[in-house]
Amino acid sequence: MAMARYEDVHPVDPQPRIVTRTVEKMREGALIAYPTSSGYALGCALENIEGRERMQRIRHLRDDHHYTLLCRDFAQLGQVVEVSNAVFRAVKAVTPGPYTFILPATPEVPRRLAHPKKRTVGVRITDDPLAQLLLAELGEPMLTTTLIMPGEDAPMTEGWLVKDELDHLVDIVLDTGECGVEPTTVVDLSTGTAEVLRYGSGDASSFEV
Repeated sequence: MAMARYEDVHPVDPQPRIVTRTVEKMREGALIAYPTSSGYALGCALENIEGRERMQRIRHLRDDHHYTLLCRDFAQLGQVVEVSNAVFRAVKAVTPGPYTFILPATPEVPRRLAHPKKRTVGVRITDDPLAQLLLAELGEPMLTTTLIMPGEDAPMTEGWLVKDELDHLVDIVLDTGECGVEPTTVVDLSTGTAEVLRYGSGDASSFEV
């Protein structure tokens, strides 16, 4: 497999040509590594079956792992998960922010992307400039997972290290020089009662009973 393309991206005003080129490659099946406010993440187009399998191999994920659909806004989020009024208010209060929410998937979500037993999926809205531009160009949510390597507790945070370690495993490494060090806080809202599954950079106090 070819070496990953390494792109040096402006942190506040990402270069449109890099965004366009990256999304073109994602539509062709590319798996990317990109920085977020909650560490590096892996991302690919929703219909990229092989991309999801590559994420699984890189991270040694189990079949029942909750993948995340990164959404541009609440309109996109509403297309992929069922949201009651109470859940909407709870999510809206901390969004955009470093939170991933587990919610029931709508029929729009391919069966292979949802939890095999619960039919739930993770969703997140981010205000990271690069992620927002990628989502705008893509025109749909992006399948993503935090880049936490097997045996590690924290995500990778340095673009050059990601390039060094995953050179033949991903297709593109985007580096803005700015990256958070703590993963998102994961909150399961699928039953109507909040359960914090992972404590991360988002304040979980409002979701604790």
